[in-house]
Amino acid sequence: MLVWFFDATYPVIDASEFPRQDWSSFYGDVHEEVPDNAPEPLGYEFVMRAYVDADHAGDKLTRRSRTGFLIFLNMAPIYWLSKKQNGVETSSFGSEFVAMKQCCEYIRGLRYKLRMMGIPVKDPTFIYGDNKSVLCNASIPESNLKKKMLSTAFHFTREGAAKDEWRSTYIKSEENAADVLTKAQSGPTRIKKVQMFMWDI
Repeated sequence: MLVWFFDATYPVIDASEFPRQDWSSFYGDVHEEVPDNAPEPLGYEFVMRAYVDADHAGDKLTRRSRTGFLIFLNMAPIYWLSKKQNGVETSSFGSEFVAMKQCCEYIRGLRYKLRMMGIPVKDPTFIYGDNKSVLCNASIPESNLKKKMLSTAFHFTREGAAKDEWRSTYIKSEENAADVLTKAQSGPTRIKKVQMFMWDI
């Protein structure tokens, strides 16, 4: 039986996969906004991770894409989303970028909420995705956006990276736990993906 439980152990993060980039020539000397009225942080720090994915034009009626992302604190999954996007994207790049923006928006709100609860939030959130073009645009300062209609998502994710709210890296689709939130999976594949965040007892 697969079950969901809180695992407080720390994940292993390969720092070489999440290098800090110099964004100063693009966004200046920006920093993450920390609320002035937040209580003094107590307790232990944690590692926040996110897995994000999109299914391009998966809805056969409207051809809207689906966003899926999964948030972990340490080894515990605490939030997940599987939702159709509000508009139709003409490319997988577009749908994946919209999914990345939606994930980053939630991360920003969650980091604020945790600080207001007195929980220390010092490290960036580590985001894993399986679209190399999106991750390149979102994490490499010199990359250029070729589609102006995605400029809001482009600059939102990049400015957050400049503030070191999050850093992102590439993983293969078969290693992306959020993949199960965006599209139907065959039996063995579904079980493998679900076992990435649930445990068989």
